[in-house]
Amino acid sequence: MCGIVGYIGNKDNPQIGIDALKRLEYRGYDSAGMAVFDPQKKEIFCIKTKGRISTLEEKFAKSKVRGNPFILHTRWATHGVPSEVNAHPHTDCQKNIWLVHNGIIENYKILKEKLEREGHKFISQTDTEVLCHLIEHFFKGNLEEAVIEALRLVKGTYGLAVISREDPDKIVIARNSSPLVIAVKEGESFVASDPAALISYSREVVFLDDGEIGILKPGDFLIMDLERHPKEKKLSQLDWSVEEAQKGGYPHFMLKEIMEQPETLENSQRGRVLLEEGNAKLGGFENIKDKLREIERLVIVACGTAYHAGMVGEYMIEEYAGIPVEVDIASEFRYRKPVLDEKTAVLAISQSGETADTIAAIREAKEKGILTLGIVNCVGSTISRETDAGVYNHAGPEIGVASTKAFTSQLEILALLTLLLGRQRQMSIVMGQRIAKEITNLPQLARKVLENKDKIEKLAQKYKDYKNFLFIGRKYNYPIALEGALKLKEISYIPCEGYGAGEMKHGPIALIDENFPTVAICPKDSVYEKMISNIEEIKARGGPVLAIATEGDEKIKNLCDDVVYVPKTLEMLTPILTVIPLQLFAYFVGVMRGCDVDKPRNLAKSVTVE
Repeated sequence: MCGIVGYIGNKDNPQIGIDALKRLEYRGYDSAGMAVFDPQKKEIFCIKTKGRISTLEEKFAKSKVRGNPFILHTRWATHGVPSEVNAHPHTDCQKNIWLVHNGIIENYKILKEKLEREGHKFISQTDTEVLCHLIEHFFKGNLEEAVIEALRLVKGTYGLAVISREDPDKIVIARNSSPLVIAVKEGESFVASDPAALISYSREVVFLDDGEIGILKPGDFLIMDLERHPKEKKLSQLDWSVEEAQKGGYPHFMLKEIMEQPETLENSQRGRVLLEEGNAKLGGFENIKDKLREIERLVIVACGTAYHAGMVGEYMIEEYAGIPVEVDIASEFRYRKPVLDEKTAVLAISQSGETADTIAAIREAKEKGILTLGIVNCVGSTISRETDAGVYNHAGPEIGVASTKAFTSQLEILALLTLLLGRQRQMSIVMGQRIAKEITNLPQLARKVLENKDKIEKLAQKYKDYKNFLFIGRKYNYPIALEGALKLKEISYIPCEGYGAGEMKHGPIALIDENFPTVAICPKDSVYEKMISNIEEIKARGGPVLAIATEGDEKIKNLCDDVVYVPKTLEMLTPILTVIPLQLFAYFVGVMRGCDVDKPRNLAKSVTVE
């Protein structure tokens, strides 16, 4: 959500920043802007635009502006409509202080009123502009000192990059609950809100922690806290390349990432499956294995697609490890005063590792002295650093806003965690070996599912003009019904509902007619006959049904209008296969309806504000 890029160094071409900013387009935004210090004129020039970075790039090319330092931003509107005036960077009355900001300043109205009484003039509707005037209020020639004094008065979240016309030899950065990462080369320093922006410059990066402020100079940086105490920082090594973040010949990142799932499933399980022992080895949990053995309850916190992964994990862990599991939407967990004790662990699931509500949930648990765990995809992210132990997905960069490959890798890691927890308890070695073997088969089974791509494209053509959809499933595939509905609604903007199939008679069946199709997830599992009964109820009322079913199921072919088959596997692993056709279906419907499937409207990849 929003993107920040900053540069100071031995090059004077801001196109460097624009190229880096383009790598953050997947985060979702509605406007873009840049501010550049021209050392010849000793002025800071600002270019802003509503809309895409390409428009900003066109304006920049015509301006012929050169110099550094420069800061750039893509904005996802929170306070104030998308417009050039509300776009970042913002400045103060004297046009000395220029900054870009991710986050929300909660007390901006109080600060704004005080500043207006002192004579400050505001031109935007944003909360961010308050920061510029507040820093201006404290500025006495030293930029970092003014930033520190200003931040002492601020309540809220921020990732900041600030430059000054009167103190131009630095970029001052600061973080509170909104990520920032630094990369340094000989004579050059970069800052960004996401390592994806920096990967072409360096794979060695430094992540800021909350409450830290940084001073970037060419080829050097200093990190300290708001009390001016210096902080030692470790280098983190990014484990993916620039090439991995490119489309690789696919028309969209979303399709590329769907098709990559056999490889991401291989990467997520590599070195983690112990076939002979019927067990799993999760390196990030090795130091806390004894603590895991003692837990008697697990609370999973997540948002969106990751929340659906947690719901599948609940079924897995309760059935095979015998541990009671509760799955909470992170934004609810943080406000409902959860009852936690020393036998409880809290597991956070997040692709980015920067989801604001999930981070807050983890901090709430840590405040109570609870063991905190994480499953994240992004190395060095906040959740990976703040949890007591965790596991990386190793799924590579996921650029499409709608999560696909990260979701299936989350499910696979939850299956591995189930294996680990189950073998610590009552799971037999025979059952462990069976689960382990089926996990190793998943990449090949996923390849088989993807062979249906052309068929699913034809089905998308058939169904794309319907105005509403219902997705139903039971047990392990109830969360997949929710996920399938989420994918279609966020990619194609078609209203969809996901429901537990057993709830049909309690309300949703009232919607069914010949113009209301149902996607039924109905593999051959322990609730198969129940699902067949639900499909019968829908067909009796004239509703079209598209089923996701197990290979060889002729019965369902005669009952439903259309069927997409997936290979047979263990019931607990079926969600990893049944969700892939739903991802493809959502993708093709979205494309056929002319939607921007990589960057759906109003959405952001990493939700770093409440």
